[in-house]
Amino acid sequence: MILWLWLCWGFSTTAGQPDSELMARYLEEKLMADDSIMEQVARRVPRQAKFLQRLETRPRMSEFTVKSTIISRYAFTTVSCTMVNSGSEAREGVFEMQIPAAAFISNFTMSIGNKTYYGEVTGKEKKHSSDDKARHKKPPSPTDGRENGYETFKASVFIPRKMQARFLLHYEELLQRRLGKYEYTVSIRPQQLVGRLRVEVNILENSGIVSLEVPPLRNSKHKGNGKVEGDVSPPPSTVVGHTKTLAKVTFNPSVVEQTRIARNGILGDFIIRYDVNRELSVGDIQILNGYFVHYFAPTDLPPLPKNVVFVLDSSASMVGTKLKQTKEALFTILQDLRPEDHFNIIGFSNRIKVWQQDRLVPVTPNNIRDAKKYIHNMSPTGGTNINGALQTGAKLLNDYIAQNDIDARSVSLIIFLTDGRPTVGETQSSKILSNVKDTIRDKFCLFTIGIGNDVDHKLLERMALENCGMTRHFQEDEDAASHLKGFYDEIGTPLLSDIRVDYPEDNVEQVTQNFFPNYFNGSEIIIAGKLINHTSDSLHVEVTASNSKKYILLKTDVAIDLPSRNDIRGVPGLEDGKGDKNYIERAWSYLTIKELLNSRLKSDDSQEKDYLMEKAKSMALTYNFVTPFTVLKMREAGLHSEPPQEEFISPSTDGIGEKLQSLQGHKAPPGLHRQQDKQRIKISRTSADGDPHFVIDFPSSKFSVCFNIDGEPGDILRLVSDHKESGVTVNGQLIGAPAPPNGHKKHRTYFSTITILSNKPERSYLEITPKRIILDDGERLLLSCDRSAVVRSSSLEVSISANSNITVTIRDTISFVILIHHYKKPAPYQRNHLGFYISNSKGLSSDSHGLLGQFLNHEVKLLQDSLNTTHQQVGQNQTEALKPNPTNTLKVKGRLVPVVWKQRRIYNGQQEVDCWFAKNNADKLIDGSYKDYLASHPFDTGTSFGMINSL
Repeated sequence: MILWLWLCWGFSTTAGQPDSELMARYLEEKLMADDSIMEQVARRVPRQAKFLQRLETRPRMSEFTVKSTIISRYAFTTVSCTMVNSGSEAREGVFEMQIPAAAFISNFTMSIGNKTYYGEVTGKEKKHSSDDKARHKKPPSPTDGRENGYETFKASVFIPRKMQARFLLHYEELLQRRLGKYEYTVSIRPQQLVGRLRVEVNILENSGIVSLEVPPLRNSKHKGNGKVEGDVSPPPSTVVGHTKTLAKVTFNPSVVEQTRIARNGILGDFIIRYDVNRELSVGDIQILNGYFVHYFAPTDLPPLPKNVVFVLDSSASMVGTKLKQTKEALFTILQDLRPEDHFNIIGFSNRIKVWQQDRLVPVTPNNIRDAKKYIHNMSPTGGTNINGALQTGAKLLNDYIAQNDIDARSVSLIIFLTDGRPTVGETQSSKILSNVKDTIRDKFCLFTIGIGNDVDHKLLERMALENCGMTRHFQEDEDAASHLKGFYDEIGTPLLSDIRVDYPEDNVEQVTQNFFPNYFNGSEIIIAGKLINHTSDSLHVEVTASNSKKYILLKTDVAIDLPSRNDIRGVPGLEDGKGDKNYIERAWSYLTIKELLNSRLKSDDSQEKDYLMEKAKSMALTYNFVTPFTVLKMREAGLHSEPPQEEFISPSTDGIGEKLQSLQGHKAPPGLHRQQDKQRIKISRTSADGDPHFVIDFPSSKFSVCFNIDGEPGDILRLVSDHKESGVTVNGQLIGAPAPPNGHKKHRTYFSTITILSNKPERSYLEITPKRIILDDGERLLLSCDRSAVVRSSSLEVSISANSNITVTIRDTISFVILIHHYKKPAPYQRNHLGFYISNSKGLSSDSHGLLGQFLNHEVKLLQDSLNTTHQQVGQNQTEALKPNPTNTLKVKGRLVPVVWKQRRIYNGQQEVDCWFAKNNADKLIDGSYKDYLASHPFDTGTSFGMINSL
């Protein structure tokens, strides 16, 4: 026996029923369901309602349970539903479940009486026989009441008298990040009171869970709207508990609590929103059993400028609420445009009206005011010329880009809204698609919005897919204004453009999409692939992107710990996991199939479409996914098969915390960095490092001079001061530590922060600590010191070698290297600190000053003190002969400085320097005294050496 199931794109609603009918439902469940629970229900049923049980003939739902595990954004959901037929004859029972349109069904099982049926995913044939079609009581229709982002799974069976049927549905999805949150939704629409109703969601995120929230139940009219109005408290009976990486949310309303929510049964969505800890780096990369998934969602980046054209349908069908809500949304969106943005508005029906001819205007108060007037005066009339409107918008944006000196890293886009199909001008979808693609020419992205049931969903979806955009669809009875504003919020803040993620070709294969035109604030880029080099100890990752005036290169090596394993059953809260599924592999297969489906939708070549279909079908069959090319058939199990158990499909997470590699807490072993990551700039000896020990190298004299500065914790030392000429200042702030035992010092000091300021050609600064770097050139950028990265702007480059050093290059003529000193197990007198080295000083002027800067363009002479105190100048090649002498003298700007011979280790002890040491805080060696070099704050660019410099 083979039964058929189908996916319906519709959603049926049931009108409210009188209270007496509700009481009759209670009685029916009391007859068949668990006595202990149903007795509680029966106590609330008036006696006069008992006779109404005869009015109820269809099977009733006695149990509805949803269990889900979300591991690193990948969600496994199991829905269990029990229906009871208490009538005197067999009745049809219909199980309906709304699931996210992006989800894949992976299994379905049902038990009817003493018979069990299991689902089998098979390839869908191109043509169905008339006999097959007859099995469908209602053929699927892509326009049959489809709700925004959801589909309805429906199974229909006949349940024998006085028996029950049990349904188990499994589906999987990869959660998408929107507006800074992941949203997991469970549809709870039994349309009746249920004796046992429970939702349980377990979340495991190794990066750390933040901002966990459970808003009130959402009904169908607000579906897709991420904002909750009014009450924001969780639904009654909701319990939320979580640790840093684990969360458990349960929703278990009693029958009385259900009636308080909806008298005819719950009708709404149970929603969980959360985010994970993240930082600006290459992202969170997780590796398991030969597969990897890479989540990239940087934060704290300045937004890119936008060039946006709004193309709005003003045809006659937009009359009334739709046009009114569109105007309301546009008023709010215009207010959110930034001063650096440019925009224009096109209204279209059978005629096309451009607000500002042949240009985009800047965002000013007057322009925003005039734009609002234009939108306010739009009136619905005429037909729908989609092709002409998009051609006009694309040409307007293309001409603006070509004729104006726009920011090369600005983001250009068209936002297109319609409620209908093309009726004027070109009406053939294939030609419209071709025309739009030829006009846009991959220069910018197109985002489409459809309102109501009359829009051509496939046309809008394909136009967006072919032109690097996204599409949304809203129902007529929904709050279009909030939906439009919510969609704009998703794309209104571009942070990066031209993002490319690369992995070594000899290490990976079958990688999903790795180039993305734009990254919008609050979203996330996800890439997955297979590892082919199983002997490698690490995976090298490089991310390149553009951000405003900067070019960014991020890179790292992710360690692969091959032997470690850790089953999900060892994780508290997930003890009932029985599956052995590899969630990383399934996330990869999920993404790959989605991309194949999108590629087929975009293709015009029939052979290519067939190839993509077969490839997607083969992978779907391998992973047991129901897709447009596969179908779920029900087959009867053996005669003695057991009824389906509520087996919660939870994947094995081999390696959670060990083999599961997250950049948040795992580093590649030493020595795995690529050759190009090694320091490329030659390090000068001129430096301030350690406690702090200063070294000045005089190459022409062939010797070095060194000194110590015994400052106080909190002091800010001016190391380089050339603000008036080159515009560069470097300050270093000291941190204190106890002195070593038996030492002569009362305490130690180290550099905890190095601040580099530059005001030419424009003002910018860098604030560097052992953990992070802040780069601010009018736009603030936060970088982590434990991630390799390169950031370039017109006059500044910052190159980070993870946990090693930072190279700062200013206008290609000034280079500083900052060493990072980290202690794994620091002694009481040790602190993580920085070392400062001058690598290239050509761009600094002869008037530069500071503890190091004053020596960059001045020579020092070495003299020998004889016993009779007569002075003899020493030649450059006589330095070696002077070492035995007890004292020698330096001549610095006419001052005589006694020095002794010492050896110093610099650059993490890798280099030994012979130097002449000046005692007493460099007394007489430096201009003035130590206190003259104290800055009032890290960004102080002043100098107190006007008089001394004239000496």
